Amino acid sequence: MWRNTDVAAFVDWMRHHNERIRLSSRLAGFYGLDIYNMSGSIAAVLQYLDRVDPQAAKIARERYGCLTPWQHEPSTYGRVALTSGYRKCEQAVLEQCRELLARQLDYAQQDGVDFLDAAQNARLIASAERYYRIMYYGGAQSWNLRDTHMFETLEHLLEARGPNAKAVVWAHNSHIGDARYTEMGIVRDEVNIGQFCRQRFGNEAALIGLSTHSGTVAAASDWDSEMEIKRVRPSHSDSYERLCHDSGVSRFLLDIKRDDTLRERLLERRLERFIGVIYRPETELRSHYADASLSQQFDAFVWFDETVAVTPLGPEHVGTGVPDTYPFGL
Repeated sequence: MWRNTDVAAFVDWMRHHNERIRLSSRLAGFYGLDIYNMSGSIAAVLQYLDRVDPQAAKIARERYGCLTPWQHEPSTYGRVALTSGYRKCEQAVLEQCRELLARQLDYAQQDGVDFLDAAQNARLIASAERYYRIMYYGGAQSWNLRDTHMFETLEHLLEARGPNAKAVVWAHNSHIGDARYTEMGIVRDEVNIGQFCRQRFGNEAALIGLSTHSGTVAAASDWDSEMEIKRVRPSHSDSYERLCHDSGVSRFLLDIKRDDTLRERLLERRLERFIGVIYRPETELRSHYADASLSQQFDAFVWFDETVAVTPLGPEHVGTGVPDTYPFGL
């Protein structure tokens, strides 16, 4: 999702932008919010503790030991976690997170930014352990845990950056649009980060959706499958996307929040297309459409009648001096 030329160009722009800023409190940052990459987070916590507190690192290795067999295939953890013995794993992971946060004053005085990273990685491991455990049962609980984790991560980042901090969150429409006005919330009792932002920040939050009629997208057919460039089917005749397409305008921004007439016209619940990291055009209506009220779900809406898939980064984009950790060294 992030390993593409657009993000690389943006990160490069951000680096040059920060070079012109003198106040460290005004430097822009680029952070992940999601719950995945549990193994990467375990490694990050251990590397941090190895440097600042080797004895604590030794204890952390013991606590995270129960997760070691599942780091590279965490989705299988849920099956074995049904046994009573794995309750100890949950307790150990939570204890490690609590202990790291309890020592915030000691660690943060040494390196505040690095501590923030380590603390958030510890939180991710605790959330991920629970996420993969409850994912086995299916239903709304695992989705809700994931979006709750993303929102809490956003709160921690804003708190760390101070009272005047601002953030832009990039995520798919299913995470950004207020779930209370979609089939997700009404039928499936699911919540999302957009809903939480409205409830927590009120009018200071702006939820902006984005969609298209046709074109290409970079997506997979299943979780953990290879990324493919897929052609997007023309939008369904009863959808908001078809309404936008029929306007004849190739690209536009609807400022729904500031236009009462527009808001009223878009209150009606219609089909809306949700394309995420997975796209299955062969079952598109069943897999990717859901009822929603566009003007209640979003404050603004960006439209591209035809879209073009992002260009993945590959070896040809690696310049001289790029470390072996590419693309994680970006």
